[in-house]
Amino acid sequence: MVKEKKLVEAITSMDADFAQWYTDVVTKAELIDYSSVKGCMVIKPAGYAIWENIQKELDRRFKETGVENVYMPMFIPESLLQKEKDHVEGFAPEVAWVTHGGLEPLQERLCVRPTSETLFCDFYAREIESYRDLPKVYNQWCSVVRWEKTTRPFLRSREFLWQEGHTAHATAEEAEERTVQMLNLYADFCEEVLAIPVVKGRKTDKEKFAGAQSTYTIEAMMHDGKALQSGTSHNFGDGFARAFEIQFSDRNNQLQYVHQTSWGLSTRLIGGIIMVHGDDSGLVLPPRIAPVQVMVIPIQQRKEGVLEKAEEVRRSLLEAGIRVKTDDSDKSPGWKFSEQEMRGIPIRVEIGPKDIAAGQAVLVRRDTREKLAVSLDSLAAEAGKLLDTIQSDMLQRARAHRDAHTSTAHTYEEFKELIETRPGFVKMMWCADQECENRIKEDTTATSRCMPFEQEQIGDVCPVCGKKAKAMVYWGKAY
Repeated sequence: MVKEKKLVEAITSMDADFAQWYTDVVTKAELIDYSSVKGCMVIKPAGYAIWENIQKELDRRFKETGVENVYMPMFIPESLLQKEKDHVEGFAPEVAWVTHGGLEPLQERLCVRPTSETLFCDFYAREIESYRDLPKVYNQWCSVVRWEKTTRPFLRSREFLWQEGHTAHATAEEAEERTVQMLNLYADFCEEVLAIPVVKGRKTDKEKFAGAQSTYTIEAMMHDGKALQSGTSHNFGDGFARAFEIQFSDRNNQLQYVHQTSWGLSTRLIGGIIMVHGDDSGLVLPPRIAPVQVMVIPIQQRKEGVLEKAEEVRRSLLEAGIRVKTDDSDKSPGWKFSEQEMRGIPIRVEIGPKDIAAGQAVLVRRDTREKLAVSLDSLAAEAGKLLDTIQSDMLQRARAHRDAHTSTAHTYEEFKELIETRPGFVKMMWCADQECENRIKEDTTATSRCMPFEQEQIGDVCPVCGKKAKAMVYWGKAY
């Protein structure tokens, strides 16, 4: 029993030290391991299975909107990266360079892709000739490298997995429509599949993507009140097209520049799932993203008929379309319960000799630990309903937490006090002047998260400088 206690006790309480709690969860739930490559992580099967489910569901949604998958090289010649001034300046501090091929120095340095705009632009410049070639709506699933100084598993690592969409359109209107469409797709995915509510909006010019005309974002709130930028969609206008000479003949046989977009979402979302839903016992996974939705745990499994009945239950759940496993290891039931909780599996099914005699099994919810005795005949149907209930309840709880930790500031003094004493989002008007944005960051370390699409008029002036306000902004400290 000492060992069983330790399994859960080994996790630091999130209220005592949230950063250590997070590290404990990602390692003890066996999502990642540290590698010999500084700043890079090994994603273990339990962690990669979550990414596979994210990938599968997002890819399906992408394709429903006409997206096709491609793959670009992982190396970018330095001359290509230099073509768009703002873009290269934005990424220069994070770029990793290849200088040798084997023993020979390269004639031109190659950068390991931090993102693939320049590669797609180079490709589109050759691929697009006529309006008939448009739109190009491509996406790639790949890894990218950014030489981060400070790393944390899933949230910030030197190599990470993501998808990056890159599209080219004949008109500015089409590009803007695609930019917003993909942001809405991300928001729906986060809420419907990950049970993470998000705020949708536009980034300020200071926070937008290097080289973009405009950047749209979805911002989620973690349990500790910090924001996590969870997905972004960028409208490039024709800036990259002019830098890379991506032109096409329109219907009047006139040469025009294409209008481009880019949008991406990465493995940092796994960190978001952990920090929105987890508790002091470990992971709490939303059923729709959980690699294993139900764990069947036989009690007194050495007794006659118990393992056989557990297998019958597993098969019935599998046939109902539920992702299910049986833990028939020789560990004690208490250890198995702790392990199932640590791994965040949404439901466990307890079945032993007494349950079999009564023709029932016990369903235990991971999120609330509520127990429910269910007839074996209706177990698969009841488990399916319970998974839907858990998914819905988790989204509602996360939304209630976000709303309870969202404040409104009418004066700058009130804003500074809220940022210091009340973790979460603070809504405040802004004059759109970067000087005020810089001052807020210097005074409080908070940054603008987004100018939400759903604007509220909570004042007429910017509380920082007293000038006329132009937008309501969500501010907060972020990962």
